[in-house]
Amino acid sequence: MRQKIVAANWKMNKDLNEGLSLIADLKKALATKKPNCKVIIAPPYIHLSGAAELIRGTDICLAAQNVAKEKNGAFTGEVSAEMLASTNVSYVLVGHSERRAYYGECSSVLLEKIHRALESRLNPIFCVGEQLAERESGQHFDVVRRQLEEAPFTLDKEHFAKLIIAYEPVWAIGTGKTATPEIAEEMHAHIRRCISEKFGKDIAEETSILYGGSCNASNAVSLFKQPDVDGGLIGGASLSVEKFMPIIEAWDNLSESNK
Repeated sequence: MRQKIVAANWKMNKDLNEGLSLIADLKKALATKKPNCKVIIAPPYIHLSGAAELIRGTDICLAAQNVAKEKNGAFTGEVSAEMLASTNVSYVLVGHSERRAYYGECSSVLLEKIHRALESRLNPIFCVGEQLAERESGQHFDVVRRQLEEAPFTLDKEHFAKLIIAYEPVWAIGTGKTATPEIAEEMHAHIRRCISEKFGKDIAEETSILYGGSCNASNAVSLFKQPDVDGGLIGGASLSVEKFMPIIEAWDNLSESNK
């Protein structure tokens, strides 16, 4: 059965004290009830070591927002997969639309990052998604297929199985616009078909595909109810426990409704 996941991407937010306080508050909120999903937090680099200590002994998992494509060496400002692994990070974001758009990260760079992550036993959360113009011109399915084919689909089956895929319609990130549950499901089902065609039905059915376009407390249940939506990659709504916990609890609500 596929893993249900709610992952928090803090982006470039929270200073050291604010970040550690938020993690402590989340830990406290989750201590009273076991969530029906895996909870992952991806704070900025400065929080990783402190976060690892705070969440020790809990079910909260730690992710990094980025990783260098190089193994080590004279690359000022970069952080390697090996360094991340030494802080007890388990996951790393690769291919987020902001990295593609603002830092020019192309598929060849992203593939190198995937390799570095896997070499250090980190699980990549690989992001795909289309721009508004690409959707309006009917290219959205082709764009997402190409993003998959140019990076993760070059892996063998064993290594691909370690990935989580996140669909982030770029036009819905930080804009307040959200793909309807039906639009999200249509693309998630397309992604799963692409995986099935490449690696077979078993791998496709086991791959978690997250939705990453302005998911929040008001739409989480309707999104997670879709058969191919396995959770969310949460941005702004993950920056406070009050906004983040209802998204985690959406899986509880769905479990109750299915009884």
